[in-house]
Amino acid sequence: MAEDLNLSNLQPAQPRRERKRIGRGLGSGKGRYSGRGIKGQKSRAGSHKMPAGFEGGQTPIDMRLGKLRGATSADAMPIGPFRTYNQPVNVGDLERCFDAGAEVTPETLKATGLVRKLSIDVKVLGDGELTKKLSVSAHGFSKSAVEKIEAVGGTVLWLREPVVKKRKRHKAAAPTAEEPETSENEAEEATSEPPADEEETD
Repeated sequence: MAEDLNLSNLQPAQPRRERKRIGRGLGSGKGRYSGRGIKGQKSRAGSHKMPAGFEGGQTPIDMRLGKLRGATSADAMPIGPFRTYNQPVNVGDLERCFDAGAEVTPETLKATGLVRKLSIDVKVLGDGELTKKLSVSAHGFSKSAVEKIEAVGGTVLWLREPVVKKRKRHKAAAPTAEEPETSENEAEEATSEPPADEEETD
């Protein structure tokens, strides 16, 4: 009959294997340097605790490479700290989910399941075909979406002012160096000089 299990006869299913204690001299089985080589950073205590990205003291790669500007600036939309996100809805989805003459708003879009939240702006995109006359209200529209909605007699209502792209200012060309103009006094002096005496001929 098997013994009853108790704390005095518990043992692991696999026998434990004692680890080799290195760094205890030549008789330890690991030799004089205990498997660490002779010198260098990796032979020292604590060398395995180097932080991620540490390259031995030289400038790490994340500091050597150039940075992508604008990702964290205040006006870097939509990936900056004040980033925004638009819920996209295509005109093909409006064709599928709404009848002709219907009024499309963010509330009706949520009711049909095309958007998830009313707290996030809705932008209508131009993917797909539209054959129904709809009155669409959204926070943003792509240029192709506006063209397709208005082409079938529909109307577009912006719930947010459309973003106007700023035009890049081109620097004025540097003035070319022109020959200095002679002053009026210098011109008068040049004309008032008597002509040189001609040599008399026999």
